[in-house]
Amino acid sequence: MESRVAVISIIVEDRGATEKLNALLHEYGDYIIGRMGIPYRERKINVISVALDAPQDVIAALSGRIGALDGVTAKAAYSNVG
Repeated sequence: MESRVAVISIIVEDRGATEKLNALLHEYGDYIIGRMGIPYRERKINVISVALDAPQDVIAALSGRIGALDGVTAKAAYSNVG
């Protein structure tokens, strides 16, 4: 299956979801190019970007699983370069 480059943008509003989020990222670790996390202390949230090189269905599955966590929002953006 053809892989795509994408980024998943994640906003964590409930720090209690961090352990489950990290477990998911570890599970998909073979596809992760890199990640960056920014704590926004004034609003008590964390903003995370995860860059991936993976088949589209894998990216969609991970984004959906992350977004299903309570207190977490996730959206994926895909590169048009194949």
